[in-house]
Amino acid sequence: MYHKPVMLQECIDFLNIKESGVYVDVTFGGGGHSRLILEKLGKKGKLVGFDQDDDAVKNALKDPRFLMIQANFSDIASFLRLNGIRKVDGILADLGVSSFQLDEASRGFSYRFDAPLDMRMNQQASLDAAKVVNTYSDEKLLKVFSEYGEVRNSKTLVNHIVKERKVSKVSTIQDFLRMIDPVIMGDKFKYMSQVFQAIRMEVNDELSVLKSFLMATKEVLNEEGRLVVMSYHSLEDRLVKNFMKAGNFEGALETDFYGNINRPFELILKKSQEASPEEVKSNPRSRSAKLRVCQKI
Repeated sequence: MYHKPVMLQECIDFLNIKESGVYVDVTFGGGGHSRLILEKLGKKGKLVGFDQDDDAVKNALKDPRFLMIQANFSDIASFLRLNGIRKVDGILADLGVSSFQLDEASRGFSYRFDAPLDMRMNQQASLDAAKVVNTYSDEKLLKVFSEYGEVRNSKTLVNHIVKERKVSKVSTIQDFLRMIDPVIMGDKFKYMSQVFQAIRMEVNDELSVLKSFLMATKEVLNEEGRLVVMSYHSLEDRLVKNFMKAGNFEGALETDFYGNINRPFELILKKSQEASPEEVKSNPRSRSAKLRVCQKI
C-alpha cells in the first residue's frame, strides 16, 4: 500500500462535502483521501489533487471529476486559476512525509536503508540532504537541528559533522549514520528520527511552503468552505493553530478601525483532535498527528 492515511474518515467528515462542490487534496500521495472524497461527490462535483512527487503522480485517479496538478501546494491559488478555478468548498492537507516515501529506500528519507542521502519530495529540486550536510555553515546546521529536529545536543552534533566532513564527504545514508554515531545520545532511533526529520524539513523548505499555502487558503476558499489540516510536528501545528485562530502566524487577533475583530475563520474544532488508541496501535505514525479544522467566514 502506498500510504495508510491517518484519521482518514475524520478528515473526510470534517470537509462537510457537498455533492456539487469543488475540493482540493493538496497532499495527494497514494490518493487515499481523494478516493473517499470522490465517493461523496456527485456528477457535477470536482476534485483537484496536488503533489510534486513523480511517484505520487503515477497514482492519479482515472475519473472525469478529478484533476491532477504536479506542483508544490504553496502555489495553490495560481495553479487553480490556471485551470479556471477561482473558489473551492474545501481543502485537505495531510502534512509531512508519506509511508511510501519512507519505505522507498532509493528516496533517502529513512535511516533504515542505504541509499543516496536525498530526501527531496520534488525530485527535480537542486538541494538535497547530502548538500545540506556537506555544505551548510555551522550556524545554518545549528538552526536546522535545534529548531526543526529539537535535537538536544545540536551544537555537539554540528561541531562533529563540520569536523568529520573535512575528512570525507557524505553521499549515502550509511555514510551519514557512521559519521554521527559517536554523538548520538539517548534513544538511538528517536535521535536519528529527529535528525532525519530536521534535514528533510530543510531540504523541502516545509515551513515556508506551509505558510504560503495557508495564506492562499484565505483567497481560494468560499464562504463556509472548510480547511482541514493534519500535522505531525509541533512547529507545523503551531502555525496551523495560530492561522486558524487569527488568520496570521502569531495568533494575535487583528481589529479594524472601530475595534471589531477581523477573523477570517471560525474554528470547527476548538482544539486539535488526535488519533484513537486503536489507530495508534495499528498505525504508529498516527501517534504524533494533530488534526485541526476551520471554516471560512
